[in-house]
Amino acid sequence: MATNETPSTLSPSILKPSILKPSVCPLDCPDTCSLSVTIAENRVTAVRGSNANPYTDGVICNKVTRSYPEFVHGKGRLTQPLKRVGPRGSGRFEPVSWDEALDLVHTGLSKAIAQHGPQSVLPFNYAGPHGELAGGSMDRRFFHKLGATLLDRGPLCGAVRGTAYLSLYGPCPGMPPEQAREADLIVVWGNNITVSNLHMAKVIKEARAQGAKLVIIDPKRTRIAEQADLFLQITPGSDVVLAQALAAELERRGALDQDFISRWVSGFEPYMTEARKYDADSVVELCGLSKEQFHSFAEHYATAQRVAVSLGNGIERGHSGGSSLRAAMALQALTGNHGRRGAGVIAKPGLASPKTTDRLQRPDLVPPGTRTFNIVDVTDKLLDRDLDPPVSALFIYNHNPVCTHPDQNRLKRALMRDDLFVVGADIVMTDSMAFADVVLPAASHFEYADVYGAYGQNYLQRAEAVIPPVGQSLPNTEIFRRLAARFGFDDPLFQDSDDALMDAAFDATDPRLGGFRPSQIPLDRALEMTTPEGEELILCKTVQPATKSGKIELFSEDLERRYGYGIPRFEAVPRDLPFNLISPSSSKRTNATFGGCDASRGRERIEINPADATTKGVSDGDLVRLWNARGETLLVARVTDAVRPGVLYSPKGTWMAAGASGQTINALIPSDIRTDIERGACFNETFVDIARA
Repeated sequence: MATNETPSTLSPSILKPSILKPSVCPLDCPDTCSLSVTIAENRVTAVRGSNANPYTDGVICNKVTRSYPEFVHGKGRLTQPLKRVGPRGSGRFEPVSWDEALDLVHTGLSKAIAQHGPQSVLPFNYAGPHGELAGGSMDRRFFHKLGATLLDRGPLCGAVRGTAYLSLYGPCPGMPPEQAREADLIVVWGNNITVSNLHMAKVIKEARAQGAKLVIIDPKRTRIAEQADLFLQITPGSDVVLAQALAAELERRGALDQDFISRWVSGFEPYMTEARKYDADSVVELCGLSKEQFHSFAEHYATAQRVAVSLGNGIERGHSGGSSLRAAMALQALTGNHGRRGAGVIAKPGLASPKTTDRLQRPDLVPPGTRTFNIVDVTDKLLDRDLDPPVSALFIYNHNPVCTHPDQNRLKRALMRDDLFVVGADIVMTDSMAFADVVLPAASHFEYADVYGAYGQNYLQRAEAVIPPVGQSLPNTEIFRRLAARFGFDDPLFQDSDDALMDAAFDATDPRLGGFRPSQIPLDRALEMTTPEGEELILCKTVQPATKSGKIELFSEDLERRYGYGIPRFEAVPRDLPFNLISPSSSKRTNATFGGCDASRGRERIEINPADATTKGVSDGDLVRLWNARGETLLVARVTDAVRPGVLYSPKGTWMAAGASGQTINALIPSDIRTDIERGACFNETFVDIARA
C-alpha cells in the first residue's frame, strides 16, 4: 500500500481484493495437508484445505483454520531482533538491529568456544516446522562446521516408534494410509486420529462402508472409539502384554500364517517363546481388559483377510513403548497381513521419498570425535558441573522445550544458569524465548519457499511464500547464512540459495519427480511417491524388507546389542502415587504450536473418572491441584468415563500462562524414567495425586 492509512480507514474502492494462494502445512503431524490461503493486504486472513494433495483432499484440522492467522499476525509475533535487558526469564527485552543481534550471537558463541572449545555450543532444536529447509538445512551445515555438540533429537518423540519399525522391516516404506480403504479389519492403536491424524478418519469411514470392522485400543475413549466395533480401554503402558498374549492366542487357534512366516519372517521361535508367557488371564491382570474383550479381539484378527494397523506415537510414551510397538507390528507378520492391498502397518510411507539428506545437511563437515547428546538428557548436561567441556552456549530454535520437555522446573533451573549464553529464534515469543539473551525473529512458513516430504503419507509437495516476511523476520536459512558469514565460513555451500537447498534435499534424477527439480515441483499438485518403478507400495510384494536378513525380523540383533531388548518384553514401572497421568495430543494445539493463541488461553482441563472424582470430592468444573514431588499445577476438572479409573488425562503442549502456578503438567513428568529402546522420554509414566484447589 502506498498510504500510511490502515486498511480499516480506507474506502472499499481502495482496498485490494483478497486472493487465494497455495501452501502446505508444515506442522509436526503425519498428514502434511495442502492448503489454500486467503491473502489480503499482505496478511493471512484465512486458511483452508486444498485439493492439491489427493490424500488430504481439501480437509484440514480446526486448529490450523482457527489459529494460523493469529499465529502469524497476532500480538505474540516476533517482528524484530531483541536483546535481554532484565533478569533471565523475566521477558524484558529491547529491540536491536539485525547487525547488533548477530554481533551479540557471534560474541557469545565465540566466548564459549574460546573458553571451552566448539563442543561447548549446543543447538537445541526439534520439529517446529517440518519443511526440509526450515527443519534442518543451513542450520545443520552451520553447527556441523562450527564443531558444536551434535543432538539426537528423536528420543523426545518419534525415535522409539521409528526404531521399532526399522527393527522389524528395515528402512523401507510401510503401508500408505489410503490403502486401508481395502481392509476388512482396521486396528487403530494408541492413535487419536481425529486430533492428530485426521485423514485416517475418512479412510476408516470408506472402509467401514464396505463392511470393514474397527478396533480401537487406547486408554482414553476418543471420538473415533465411540464408533468402534470393539473398544479396548487398555491400562497405559501394557500394550506389549496385549499384543504378545494375542500372538499366543492366535497360535493356539491355528490362526498364524505359517507359509508367510516361513518365507518372510525370522526370529519366530524366540519371539513366540516370550509371547507364550501371556494369556487371557495376563490381559485381565495387566491390561485391565476382560476375557470377553480379549477373545473378541482375537476372533476379529483370526477371521479377517486384510488387517491394517495404524499405530500412534502414544504407545511409545511409556517405558515398554518400544516393545509394545514392535509386538503390535509383529502381529501383522505372524498373521501374514502383508503382500496385498489393505493389509499392512501404516507407518513410514514417507521413506519412499528419494531424500538426499546428507547432501542437504552435510554431516561430512562434523569434526571427528564430536560428541552427541540425547535431547532428553539436555537438562542433565546443562546442570552437570563436571561435564567436560561444559555446555556454555545454547541455541534454541524450532522448539519450545519449556513446554514440551519432561521435568519442567528442573529445565527452567538449568536455563537460569548465569554463565550460560542462550540464543533463541522463533516466530512468536514463547515461554522458552523468555530465557534467551538474544531473540531472533523467524519467518513463518507462509513467508518463504520450502519442500515437504511427509512422514505419515507418501506425497511430496512444495510451497512458495504467500506473504512477505512480517516485520524484520527472516527464514531459518537466511539467519544461518548470516551467522555463517559472521564466523567467516566462506565455502560456497554456506551461500546456497533456498532453491539450491531444495535441490539438495531430494534426488532430482529419480523418475518419481517427473523430471522436476525439487525447487520446481508444481504448486498445484502433490507428487505421489511409489516404488522407483512406479508400482504402489506393498510390503512383501513391490517393496522388500530392508533388514540385514531380507526378512521381517522379530528378533533384533541390533536392539539386543544396544539395549538388551532383542525380543519385546513387558516391564512395569513402580507407581508411587494413585493416579497415572497421560498427556496425548490437543485439539487446540499441534504439540506446543498455537499454545499462545486465543483458543489455548485459560486453564487447561483434566479429565477424571466419576468413581475417582467421588473418592476425591471433585466435581465437574472444579479447580483442582495436581502434584507430585517434581511440581504442581492447577487445572479445571472434567468428570467423564472417557478415562479409566486411576487414569487422568490432560492434553500436551500447554503454555505456562494457562496455569496459575506458573507450571504446566510437564512439571510433573519424569525425566529419569526412559523407554526400553532409544532412551526416549516416558511422558505417560507420570504418577500424581489430585485434590480440589
